[in-house]
Amino acid sequence: MFYRLRLSGAAVFFSLFTYTMAAPVAAAPAQELADKLGSLSRVAPDLDLSVLGNALAAMQCAERSGEPRSERLAVIDFSLPSTERRLWIFDLRQKALLLNDLVAHGQGSGGNFAEHFSNIEGSYQSSIGLFRTAESYQGRHGYSLRMDGLEPGVNDLARQRAIVIHAADYVDPEWITRQGRIGRSQGCPAVRPEIVDHVVDSLKGGQYLFAWYPDQQWLQTSSLLNCPYGDYREALALNTR
Repeated sequence: MFYRLRLSGAAVFFSLFTYTMAAPVAAAPAQELADKLGSLSRVAPDLDLSVLGNALAAMQCAERSGEPRSERLAVIDFSLPSTERRLWIFDLRQKALLLNDLVAHGQGSGGNFAEHFSNIEGSYQSSIGLFRTAESYQGRHGYSLRMDGLEPGVNDLARQRAIVIHAADYVDPEWITRQGRIGRSQGCPAVRPEIVDHVVDSLKGGQYLFAWYPDQQWLQTSSLLNCPYGDYREALALNTR
């Protein structure tokens, strides 16, 4: 009987030891996410914490799924009106905010507020989700930047749709005074001509861009937001202790 108890006790000990050793490994992605979330939220206090958390979680999931790490991250909060500065660009190494400015949405997405999003060519709607930036080029809008969507069915036709970052005269605060909003694109995240060089140079060559909107279907089905490698909710809890 004593021998059996010792075997049972050893099994329990082994189980507890295994769990104790495994727990820090499981928590590591959340802690890494919490550290980034805390650092970047301090330099961008106007960016909603949950939006930034989801952006970092999607980026972390993509990297842990095989995408190379990046030095920069752009976040667009399409839940905000076009009259607000809803584009943020971060330097992840320096934990610095490089830019916070206006950005347009597609004319098919809505007026001052973007409410409809699509992955369909000809919809003239913006796309949400995580993108990987690619090559810069000179096009009909001048200095521009191509992107590739990383979420099938959500934004993976971005290149085919010619969804790029480019300058547009209608991204202008004076439009807000006249029309109550800035102008709209054909689906591209267009920016002010005065900052396009800075935006493209900061993001070209394999950086990340995350476009947010609280679309419930996307939130529930996105493989990058529902990732086994980390959870921004846990990171948020660690960050607010």
